[in-house]
Amino acid sequence: MDFDFSEDQGALRDAVQKWVEKGYDFERRRAIVTAGGFDRVAYGELAELGLAGLYVSEDDGGLGMGPVEGMVVMEELGRGIVLEPLAQTLITSGVLGGYAPAELKAAWLPRMASGEALVVLAQQERKARYKLDVCTTTATPAGSGWTLSGTKNLVPAADQADAYVVPAMAAGKMALFLVERTASGVDTSGHLTQDGSRAGDLTLKDAPAQLITTDGLTALEHGVDIGIAAACAEAVGVMDKTVSITVEYMNTRKQFGVAIATFQALRHRVADMKMQLELARSMSYYASLKLNAPTTERRAAMARAKVQLGQSMRFVGQQAVQLHGGIGVTDEYIVSHYFKKLTQLEMTYGDSLHHLGEVSQRMQDTAGVFA
Repeated sequence: MDFDFSEDQGALRDAVQKWVEKGYDFERRRAIVTAGGFDRVAYGELAELGLAGLYVSEDDGGLGMGPVEGMVVMEELGRGIVLEPLAQTLITSGVLGGYAPAELKAAWLPRMASGEALVVLAQQERKARYKLDVCTTTATPAGSGWTLSGTKNLVPAADQADAYVVPAMAAGKMALFLVERTASGVDTSGHLTQDGSRAGDLTLKDAPAQLITTDGLTALEHGVDIGIAAACAEAVGVMDKTVSITVEYMNTRKQFGVAIATFQALRHRVADMKMQLELARSMSYYASLKLNAPTTERRAAMARAKVQLGQSMRFVGQQAVQLHGGIGVTDEYIVSHYFKKLTQLEMTYGDSLHHLGEVSQRMQDTAGVFA
């Protein structure tokens, strides 16, 4: 299979890489964390590059690109451990573009593509763990629309987003709705997460909502799979930079008068880090290429990819800290922030054990079919 990138994809990578290197250095990131973990100006700069419209059709003001371009962008953002939730825009624009009625698309997709509106997915509930079909939020018909009641947790940029894509139970079946932050009955809170980004709780009490689709679980699974592929690509970028930082440190840190990079035992550990990185990169490619596959095949691919990415993230992050020694966990040193990002990404949309269980269950189901 040909894994070479096209000229346009290479140009896209270069543009994002230059922005990260010149416009999003460690000091700017640190200032954004101090200010609350989200910067609308930085998000606007991503939108100016066209990235907010990556999955939005050209008819709706976007670039109309696909999963490979999304992977390229998220890798580069991962190298800069960018805090702004572009992955959420990829998820929600994919869901709205694929499942929403025409009037809802026309009202939101052009604004999302321009960066004017940030729409995030609010699916996590405290009791659900990582199960997408567990939902206690309820939807009630109200005139020509709906009202929603319930609480969603760990919503990215909860108190900064302009609207939310929210799963809720309508007459015993999951549906997806769009809720605006300024609507009555909407209450949000915000806090920093482990990696320095912003999240919070979304509480709905008879909040007016617009129906996206009554086939909510199908659309939600598709949206989360877009998120998993984005998280895998982002993790590859984070790991790639983590390895580079570690190698640079080993070339300058000296013991017994020589750089520790000359110690054979440590060189072997770096080689193992690079091997895990390449395994992760291959599975990230696999996940992105399977995003448009049929549902069963796509879901299985995402679970497999997340298992490998989780193992690789844990190994690369832990080895980087150990090879740095005590400085590797200090807030002043950059590698600690990469380690935190890897730790959080490993748990995003399901940790390794959750997805290992998903892979195992699918294998059992397949065996039962052919038994």
